[in-house]
Amino acid sequence: MPKDPSDHGADVLIIGAGAAGLAAAVMAAEQHRESRIVLLEGTSRPGSKLLLTGGRRCNLTNRTVTPQDFSGSNPHAIKKVLGAFTVTQTIEFFRSLGVLLHEEEGGKLFPQHGGAHAVRNALLGRVESSGLKILTRQKVKRIEQSSNAFVVSTSESTFTAPRILLTTGGCSYPSTGSDGSGYELARSCGHTIIPPTPALVPLVLAGGFHRGLIGISHDVELTLVVDGKRVKTAGSLLWTHFGVSGPAVLDISGHWLRGKLEGLRVEVTVNLLPGETAASLEQWLIRLASNHPRMSFHRALSSRMPARLAEAVLHGLDVDGTTAMAHLSRDTRRHVRSALVAWPLPVVDSRGYEHAEVTAGGVPLKEVNPATMESRICPGLFLAGEVLDVTGRVGGFNLQWAWSSAWVAARGLTVDNAALPRAEVSAHSGRHH
Repeated sequence: MPKDPSDHGADVLIIGAGAAGLAAAVMAAEQHRESRIVLLEGTSRPGSKLLLTGGRRCNLTNRTVTPQDFSGSNPHAIKKVLGAFTVTQTIEFFRSLGVLLHEEEGGKLFPQHGGAHAVRNALLGRVESSGLKILTRQKVKRIEQSSNAFVVSTSESTFTAPRILLTTGGCSYPSTGSDGSGYELARSCGHTIIPPTPALVPLVLAGGFHRGLIGISHDVELTLVVDGKRVKTAGSLLWTHFGVSGPAVLDISGHWLRGKLEGLRVEVTVNLLPGETAASLEQWLIRLASNHPRMSFHRALSSRMPARLAEAVLHGLDVDGTTAMAHLSRDTRRHVRSALVAWPLPVVDSRGYEHAEVTAGGVPLKEVNPATMESRICPGLFLAGEVLDVTGRVGGFNLQWAWSSAWVAARGLTVDNAALPRAEVSAHSGRHH
């Protein structure tokens, strides 16, 4: 690729060389090979956030993706974008890059070999072989509009192009360059911003109940009540030194943070025996007392949950675990059964953006055309990925949103591109990746 971009025009500037930005560049180049595309990356390492996804293994997507796996400001738009570039197309796209996938528990699809590095390297390799440019350490400070083009000012240079794509991500993992600055760029172009919060993030608990359970992981059902409205998740919960983590917690975390941000009353309870109700547990305890009258209450609970957790529950309820089932009073039995299916989790905070997999909030989808990802507020500006107000649950859904929105944007960017006025890139200085 040419080392000096100053002698070349640009039809498209892509701001942010993360998952959505890299994919959109590759897809746009494939759809319109004559387009002159330049990617601007604020850090020295394009795609660095990809290296942290899926425990550094990169959970690229999920075998089954539906709009119900996402929350956001416009469910209809989410459905339209996901339908435009499906899981099947995602699998084929990465196959074309040399990345084959395999399926794991919960339908999660990972690279067969190489993990996150394989994904990043494949995208960067296709960018290079397509003749595209990535200019690193080009932190965008300002976007302005002239009569027929955008003027994009970075920490190093000034660029102009008739169409730009904003793929700056959110605020999660700020060490990778995701500092939320893309929201201000979108705001400067006329967009409103739904206040961002961490999402898919571990939660911090008050009190000391969790401290004796560090390292224990088990299946649960979580219920979040926000101002009277219920949100439920199910899956694994991990007890930690600060509180709780695990897929079930991560999935509910963004809803808790949104409720607190809006000043609403938020409560979280956990069913420690998923699938059970107070009534079904009552019958189980009665049967145990009849069939195993000498069994201790602690042993009975330990047959259904980790022994340390059973001990902590009984201690928290001030119940003697050595009591034989035959001697368990009706009041004690009912007290315990009700607590087991609705154990309160005293959430006080999250672990913040440093530990959040994604950011909730951002540009509302009602301000974007879901057929092209072009702004309804600022023609010529396109948006994709995490900068938009779309949050998927744990399991590869957020990266699927990145690929789907990138493809729709790439298609929108290159429609009638030949008819656009030609704009020059003026780069006074810049480092070429």
